[in-house]
Amino acid sequence: MGLGGVVRYDGAEDRAGKCDLSPHAVAIGGDRNRLFGGMSLAAMNSTDTAENSSALHWRGSLAAAAIAFAAYFCMYAFRKPLTANDYEGIFFLGGALKLKSALVISQVLGYALSKFVGVKFCSEVTRERRAFWLVGLILWAELALVAFGAVPGDWKVAAIFFNGLPLGMIWGLVVRYLEGRKSSDFLLAALCCSFIISTGIVKDAGKAWLRVGVDPFWMPAITGASFFIPFLFAVWLLERLPEPSLGDREQRTERKSMRRDERTLFLRNFWIGLVPLFVFYAVLAAFRDFRDNFSKELLDELGYSEVPGIFTAVEAPTAFIVTGLLAALILIKNHRTSLWAIFGTMIAGALVVGLTTVGYLFGQLDGLSWMIMIGLGGYLAYVPYNAVLFERLLACTRSVGTAVFGIYIADSFGYVGSILVLLYKDVLAPKTTQIDFFVNFSWVLAAVGVVSLVTSGYFFLRLPSSAGSSAVVDSGPDETSAVDDAQATQVV
Repeated sequence: MGLGGVVRYDGAEDRAGKCDLSPHAVAIGGDRNRLFGGMSLAAMNSTDTAENSSALHWRGSLAAAAIAFAAYFCMYAFRKPLTANDYEGIFFLGGALKLKSALVISQVLGYALSKFVGVKFCSEVTRERRAFWLVGLILWAELALVAFGAVPGDWKVAAIFFNGLPLGMIWGLVVRYLEGRKSSDFLLAALCCSFIISTGIVKDAGKAWLRVGVDPFWMPAITGASFFIPFLFAVWLLERLPEPSLGDREQRTERKSMRRDERTLFLRNFWIGLVPLFVFYAVLAAFRDFRDNFSKELLDELGYSEVPGIFTAVEAPTAFIVTGLLAALILIKNHRTSLWAIFGTMIAGALVVGLTTVGYLFGQLDGLSWMIMIGLGGYLAYVPYNAVLFERLLACTRSVGTAVFGIYIADSFGYVGSILVLLYKDVLAPKTTQIDFFVNFSWVLAAVGVVSLVTSGYFFLRLPSSAGSSAVVDSGPDETSAVDDAQATQVV
């Protein structure tokens, strides 16, 4: 039995399929090998070379990235198809608030509350209960979509609140499978790619159901149901990923559930750097949500709404560029250097939003190019919060805990900001066009982003080496760590 509970084959009898299966074992023989690209457990012995171990590491990481991508991609089918329709001419409670705005606000309220609950829940949930909660929360969301289709009139707004309520915790549960590994930068970047590209694809799927005559209020439930079986399969595969190895824990610090006193201590130690991060994220998440939820209306005003597959076309380039850039951070072994790169990328993203808006206003960019570029800039700043930022902060400061805690505090601020922006637009600025509002919002994002990120980066990058900023990740497995790396990545 190797480190991390992974089964080792030591003899011919073991190679025949008879191996020691302890309660902690996570590898169960040949079937798992075939599932994860034919990686041979027999190769994982003390004579394994560094080159073989490295190859296994990358093959396993690619498999884990694909599994996590699929799981979170499917979740978006239960959340975003709602926004593929504009519900034109329908108002909530007969007042000034459009039904679509009321639905989006209601769903975001549920989602925001879920993030507040997730600060504690996702930080404390045990490995044994993750799959149960993943499936249970998705079933809850689907039942709420069925209620959305079935209940009359304004009650649909209440139904969609209960759809958002469970979905906000899915991200944290999936991240718990991936964090604390040498390859976590790559794994989390791939996971983030899912929410960039999936939002366009599931909205296009919703529009396809509408084109064949499905009722607009039943379309979200039907779209979600069509992704349920793939989601179950992805969760089943997630459960087969092993825990981080000893080498992972030494280089990225141990990841474990955080008690209340541990969460409080983390905030007390680093609040000077965290507060500006959370303030910017409140603006950034509201910006991203507005662009995402009202992309149909924005594209209508720009003249592109009837182009087939337009949502996917707008998001796909951004997904691959952002994922590639953030995945490349795995090549940076020093945690302090990685933080320099992360803060630099986020500041660049804020500047891209501001500068491309200038280009659009002065006629240097057409509307579609502007939408793509402003999405690229926004996601360059947004995605690190959900992927590498808190992962590297924990490793840099040598803090024992879970990156999910920081992510969920940021998300809590973010969705409060999103709700406030939606209310401001519909109640206080109802006559402002979506494009004009979005342009003004871009200026705010760029200014707040640069100031906040420079302030936070200055704090964290000045931390003394005793706080862990000099911790370095191995450039690759050597002869003594080859077994550990290979075992850790047999399924990851």
